Amino acid sequence: MNRGYFADINELKQHGGKIATANKIIIPAVAAVKFPALEVNHSDGSSLKLPIASIGNGVAANKAEAPKASLLCLSFRASSQAMVDSWSKPFLDTFKDSNRVQLCEISFIDSWLLTLSPVKKLLLRTMRKSNPDESNDVLHRQIVYSFGDNYYFRKELKILNLLTGYTFLLDKFGRIRWQGSGLATEEELSSLLSCTSLLLDEE
Repeated sequence: MNRGYFADINELKQHGGKIATANKIIIPAVAAVKFPALEVNHSDGSSLKLPIASIGNGVAANKAEAPKASLLCLSFRASSQAMVDSWSKPFLDTFKDSNRVQLCEISFIDSWLLTLSPVKKLLLRTMRKSNPDESNDVLHRQIVYSFGDNYYFRKELKILNLLTGYTFLLDKFGRIRWQGSGLATEEELSSLLSCTSLLLDEE
């Protein structure tokens, strides 16, 4: 888990960020694991706890708020943004008219200096200016930030390389039903979109 930068670079040269080929089919609900809890910040400073999910058998009060499918795109370094875009943009184009889908891009900021309160506020204000949301689509791309140490979060997801992008498709209970990494291929995108459609049809 504590690998050095050069180990990540060497691995990136070997496979271009494709840690593993994305799932071809949806992960069965009985075999799916929960996405670890994560608190993130919007650029306006407001916080959000991920994943947004129904509780228990889905009859909880927050059932209406929980999306039936959530795509969470993780970026630990700015260099992986193009990888994240290769998943999120086609996903947004396909499900832009759906109110049952959530799309979240999460940038992890682990620098001690940037997590200090005054610097953090200034950084979020800068991010807000650089990410205006002018879309009229029902589905919005939420860009959020996670500050601080992420070691245990990464450990749960078995994330080693910080230079690549990671993508997770969750169901309404916050379970990981599909995942991918690196730059999306046409075949992987087709798999992602079809698996999302299956989640939307699940009871």
